[in-house]
Amino acid sequence: MALNVEKFDVGVENQLGLIRSATESNADEAIEALKAGKVIAVPTDTLYGFACDACSSKAVNRIYDIKGRKHTSPLAICVGDVSDIEHFAVTDHLPHGLLNSLLPGPVTIVLGRGESSILEKSLNPGSDSIGVRVPDSDFIRIIARGSGSALALTSANLSGQPSSVSIKDFENLWEHCAYVYEGGVLPAGRAGSTVVDLTKPGKYRILRPGSAKEETVAILENYSLLEKC
Repeated sequence: MALNVEKFDVGVENQLGLIRSATESNADEAIEALKAGKVIAVPTDTLYGFACDACSSKAVNRIYDIKGRKHTSPLAICVGDVSDIEHFAVTDHLPHGLLNSLLPGPVTIVLGRGESSILEKSLNPGSDSIGVRVPDSDFIRIIARGSGSALALTSANLSGQPSSVSIKDFENLWEHCAYVYEGGVLPAGRAGSTVVDLTKPGKYRILRPGSAKEETVAILENYSLLEKC
């Protein structure tokens, strides 16, 4: 599919053949790329991100290389549904209904990995916690479900550079992706998701305010969680 340069003002046709629309009709292609250990760029409900199979160390390493990011900086994962989280992280200490109140949405939940996590040990080695996302964005949830795995997910930009709300923002990195999925200009701004640590029973700690701090705190306190100092 050629890029609509009038609509998205990228300035050139899709010469690399990488650009696709972020629609269900292109989901199978994205899923196959993920299963093959490739990196794709996708819109979420906050920012554009790079995604790959979280259980492929080769693919995860490629994301670090693309971003120029230190391997000591952890990656979050994305799953298709809230019910999937328990396969990758410890959730039994959380109040019933809390995760469904927070997600899907622009929130990253940090939880303990636990011994029962099926997450590949090579992802974020040495860390006993993991950030988990269920974006309120149909395309990435469809491909996460279809991949049969969790997706490693991080913002589509060079490390330390501004986050991307359109594919043009990271045009210099397109060539490193199997596909770049176009979802238009994202309305949430560049704040990214709100990151909240829920590893301790009855406690929460906001690690990054992000784009939904007030709503997130209101939900947490409605479930009687206390802020951890």
